[in-house]
Amino acid sequence: MNEAAEQADLRTSDDICSSDHIPIRDAVRRRYAAAAALAATGETDRARAAAECSACCSDTLPGSTDEEGRVVFGGELYDPEVADDATEAALGASLGCGVPTAVADLRPGETVLDLGSGAGADVLLSARRVGPTGKAVGLDMTTEMLELARANAARAGVANVEFLQGYLEDIPLPDAGFDVVISNCVINLAADKLKVLGEAARVLRPGGRFAVSDVVADPEMDDATRADTESWTGCIAGALTAEQYREALAAAGLSDVSITTTHRVHAHAASAIIRATKPDGEVRNIAPKR
Repeated sequence: MNEAAEQADLRTSDDICSSDHIPIRDAVRRRYAAAAALAATGETDRARAAAECSACCSDTLPGSTDEEGRVVFGGELYDPEVADDATEAALGASLGCGVPTAVADLRPGETVLDLGSGAGADVLLSARRVGPTGKAVGLDMTTEMLELARANAARAGVANVEFLQGYLEDIPLPDAGFDVVISNCVINLAADKLKVLGEAARVLRPGGRFAVSDVVADPEMDDATRADTESWTGCIAGALTAEQYREALAAAGLSDVSITTTHRVHAHAASAIIRATKPDGEVRNIAPKR
């Protein structure tokens, strides 16, 4: 399928999510397309600003550092020693809130899927860890991000990678095809997180691992603060609480859930590493089978 056909297919896939969710999805796509265009020209600071804030954000929203100057978003969260594995360009364009590859326990020969792969940093890091007998696949809905990721992969000379266009709510891949699913601060942007987690469970093999970084809201977050956090982390979707995340992962059929906060990203929200496992037996999925 050529690029124009792919884009048309994405635009007309109304069954992916409800009509209420389509404006949310399109808002995310526009924002990250703008960020990718800036990152492709080396303007990584402006790219982060474009992703972190748009017309719906107030002038007082924070950026990639907190009030004390600590980094809470971006490539600076990665150990500098991994730069050669992902290229400085890919890491510089990272808009994530953590380092999921650091805790995914990736092994040679495994297959890895990165949900919302962006500029490709975590895909490249994963590809290095699983080696030539393994494979890392990135999924993103934004054409501009996919082009940037493919250019970064070519620059890095990494062959065991693939970047696909598609939605997290309707992953265009078969059941039980991956050993590990990762993501870096993208699930919180999705309009239908239950569907995303169901899809993640569907594509995992029995015994497969789910290891993502994401923003987790404090239980006491009020509506006004939640709206502000939505603007900061994407202007649209909002973060789940840890308990909501646990319930959603269980509904998707995943077990052994652990949620470990890593650093504060807001007065009422934190970045967290979220891990779970797909049981070896039959599991119930909220996402439809193909």
